[in-house]
Amino acid sequence: MTSRRWPLALAFAASLAGCAAPRAVPPPLAAEFDEPYVLASGDRLRVNVFGQPNLSNSYAVEPDGSISMPLVGRLKVSGSTSDQVRTTLETRLKSGYLRDPNVSVEIESYRPFFILGEVTNAGQYPYVAGMTAQNAVAIASGFSPRAVRSRVELTRRNGDRVFKAEVPLTYPIRPGDTITVEERWF
Repeated sequence: MTSRRWPLALAFAASLAGCAAPRAVPPPLAAEFDEPYVLASGDRLRVNVFGQPNLSNSYAVEPDGSISMPLVGRLKVSGSTSDQVRTTLETRLKSGYLRDPNVSVEIESYRPFFILGEVTNAGQYPYVAGMTAQNAVAIASGFSPRAVRSRVELTRRNGDRVFKAEVPLTYPIRPGDTITVEERWF
């Protein structure tokens, strides 16, 4: 190769290398296993009011993002952590109902995740804490023969916005996520 074509060949190789680089995951989509969990419709809470068996029960977060509890009424919990819900419940019960309420709020079950595309059994599945995209594929009975096996497309709702990104199989999954396994061409 002559010395004039060498820079052109280098520029061409650099442009191809840029095409192969993975896309960065948008920051609002990025999830860590230890970040606090935010409640949403489809979650189920176990509320214990110590010394008050009539108030202790399991409550589903309804489609409007609230729970309905005796003495408290409807309480919007969507977008809150379980600790924030506990504090709000203690405050509401303290204002005229109980002298010194002691409340605990636990997540009894998470909203499901969804997996679509080139897997054996696409559908809705119960979320398991600490889950990755690879675990989700395994729960859906594995890849189909035509599946892309190195990455998946993840769709996540964050507030009113929806984010999509290609992520590796080791990426953490959150309740409510939709995973799409794409079809390979060859």
